[in-house]
Amino acid sequence: MNSFACPRTESAHFRLYDFAKTALIKIFVSPYATVCDLYCGGGVDTDKWDEAQIGHYIGIDASSSGISEAREIWESQRKPYTADFCELDPCVENLESYLQDKGIPADVVCCLQHLQLCFETEERARSLLHNVSSLLKPGGYFFGITPDSSTIWAKYQKNVEAYHNKAASMKPNIVPNCIRSESYMITFEVEEEKFPLFGKKYQLKFANDVTSETHCLVHFPSLIRLAREAGLEYVEIQNLTEFYDDNRAQFAGMLHSYGPNFVDARGKLVPRSFDVLGLYTTFIFQKPDPDVVPPTPILPDGSHLHEEREWQGSGWRHQGSVADDEKNGHLEPPPLGINGVIPEQAKGILGPGPADLRFSEAF
Repeated sequence: MNSFACPRTESAHFRLYDFAKTALIKIFVSPYATVCDLYCGGGVDTDKWDEAQIGHYIGIDASSSGISEAREIWESQRKPYTADFCELDPCVENLESYLQDKGIPADVVCCLQHLQLCFETEERARSLLHNVSSLLKPGGYFFGITPDSSTIWAKYQKNVEAYHNKAASMKPNIVPNCIRSESYMITFEVEEEKFPLFGKKYQLKFANDVTSETHCLVHFPSLIRLAREAGLEYVEIQNLTEFYDDNRAQFAGMLHSYGPNFVDARGKLVPRSFDVLGLYTTFIFQKPDPDVVPPTPILPDGSHLHEEREWQGSGWRHQGSVADDEKNGHLEPPPLGINGVIPEQAKGILGPGPADLRFSEAF
C-alpha cells in the first residue's frame, strides 16, 4: 500500500504530495461534478472532494479495508455529496459493467496513487486505460500523480555509470542501483541498461518511514500509446516541480500553509521540497468530444517529426526509423497533443502543457 494512503500528516513528503493532489483537484474538478476516484485508499481525500463541491463521488479500490474506511469517513462526516464505494480492481475488472447504476459516465476520472502498480504488465495497464475511457464523459479528463520515471531512471543511470567508472576505487558495500538523498532511498532489484516497458520494479523508502514500498516504473511513451488505443488523447505529463513553478502565483500561498519551510520568501521551492516533489509527475489525458469542433492544428517544426524516438532519462533522442520501435520493445511514439499533433510547447516528455490549463488569476 502506498504511504500516501495513510494520513501521516507529520511527514514532509506526505504534506507535499497532499498539496499536489489538492492543486490538481482545484484545476480539474468543477462544482457538482461526478468524480470517479481509482485506488481511492482509505478516504484520505474526502475533505478535498467536499471543498471542490462535487455532486457525486465513486470510490474504487481493490482493498476491502480501504473501501470500508472510505465509506465510514464519508458517512461519519456527513459529506454533502452523494457517494458509491466499490471493491474492484481497475486493472482487472470491467468497471463499466459494475457501475451502470452508479452515476457514470463521470466528468473526471482520477488516479492520485497506484498508477505505477498497473505497469507490472501491459495487460494490466491496458485494462486500466480502457476502464478509464469507458467511465468518462466525452470531453472529460483523466488525471493524477505518479512517480516520475524519467527522473528516477536518469538518477539510476547516473549512479550505475559512476559506479562502473570508479569501481576500482569504491568501497565494496556501495550498491550502484541504490539512489540516496536526504529525504528518500530508491533501490532497484536488478541492474539493466535499457528501460523495460513493463515490470521494472524498485523500492522507495522515505527517511521517516519504517518500511519501503514496491513500485513499477511507468514507461510514459507506453502509457501514451495505450491511452490513445483506449480513446484518450494525451494532454500533459509534467514533473511536479515544473507544475508548481508554472502555477506558483496561484499555489505558493497554499503550499506555505502545508509547511512553512517548503518555499522561500519569493515562493520558490527550497531544495528539500524540490527533491521530494521532483520524484513525482502529473499525467493528464482527455476523452475527445465528437460534438466539439477541434481547433485547426498548427503543425510543429519538422524537427519534431522524426519517426523513431529513444527515451533517455527525461528527454527524447530522435533517430532511425519507426519500424524498429515495436520490434525492439523499448521505444514508443512521442507525446501527442489534441488531434494527434505534437504540442509546440512540450519539452520532451514533460513540458508546461497547454496554456488553457493554467489559471489566469489567483484563487
